[in-house]
Amino acid sequence: MMLTLIGLAVLLTVYGMREFARHQKTVRKIPVRIHVNGTRGKSSVVRLIAGALREGGLRTIAKTTGSAPRVILTDGSEISISRPRGANIIEQIKVIRYILKRAPQVMVIECMAVQPEYQWICEHQIVHATHGVITNARPDHVREMGPSLENITRSLCNTIPRKASVVTSEHRMVSVMKEVAARMGSDLLEVDEQNISDEEMNRFGHLEHKENVAIALAVARQLDVDRETALRGMYSSEPDIGALKVHRLELDDNSLLFINALAANDPESTYAIWQKVETLFGDLGTRIILLNSRHDRLERSQQLVEMLTTMEFDHLVLTGERVDKTVSYCYHWQIPESKVHKMDAIHLEDVYRGVMKLAGRHGTLMAIGNHHGGGGEIAHFLRERSRTE
Repeated sequence: MMLTLIGLAVLLTVYGMREFARHQKTVRKIPVRIHVNGTRGKSSVVRLIAGALREGGLRTIAKTTGSAPRVILTDGSEISISRPRGANIIEQIKVIRYILKRAPQVMVIECMAVQPEYQWICEHQIVHATHGVITNARPDHVREMGPSLENITRSLCNTIPRKASVVTSEHRMVSVMKEVAARMGSDLLEVDEQNISDEEMNRFGHLEHKENVAIALAVARQLDVDRETALRGMYSSEPDIGALKVHRLELDDNSLLFINALAANDPESTYAIWQKVETLFGDLGTRIILLNSRHDRLERSQQLVEMLTTMEFDHLVLTGERVDKTVSYCYHWQIPESKVHKMDAIHLEDVYRGVMKLAGRHGTLMAIGNHHGGGGEIAHFLRERSRTE
């Protein structure tokens, strides 16, 4: 029995080595390989780049992880990726093999690794990018990447390719990125989102970020796609399922604007979205925050509760997993008990009616925290009972 197991292990090792060797030869048959990493906005940037390049006449296939993993084909249609055994970076090899069969000129792929060593493997053993992107560096996944912003930045820099061009919208930690890029023999371009006008942004059908658009325009320019063509492709591309959209809900005499910001699950990005909502809509009426928690991301809930102490809001609705722990964070940060509402053990219909009652005649609800752990189900339920603004 033991000899059989040893023999099987040897066969699997040999098979794995052959598959790996084959991948090293075949991946470079895709002329342009764009690897997108960063804390926030990866999926959106992948979609924006792919849309811009498709419009520019380049045969482009993209793969996102996002709120739901997808392969985006050359005509913009999408194929869902099934994960019966959960996420694993070996998925990237299988997806690249699928992409290669369709003979694209360009592959745009989102990094799906969080652990620093896996990020390095994704780039230097799997993707071998000709163009790298690091959207930004934010304080998230501190358990995996380290407690400081520099730790997180250096972890993300594991996907900076060798002797290639790299684009980022990160400003605070750009010196660290430039240091790593120089060591890899690559050129790093820091984009300026101020060059994107409000008029250009208003043409999107969802709430997009200037930083993401600036990155996509920079990559498109490197591949000889002009600005007007690139923007046209971005406007027509399908946003990620977790993209920011504003919906209006009405029940009896109560009215509510609903913003799904669950995809932006770090404090800085969440706060930036709230500021954008305030700028766009002015009078928000009764301000409601719905914080959805996930049992294995409690440090994220803690960070978001701390962030809420810097925001003006009227009600905080707590949903998801380990809500009692989130309540304790609220007490620690002295959020008034009268503002906190637990809705973790009630049906979706009751959550809907509960937030509508809190809103009154005019209110705004922003969902933050985690998509998983019930957040996605709540967002879908509310979206189905609304109309898009």
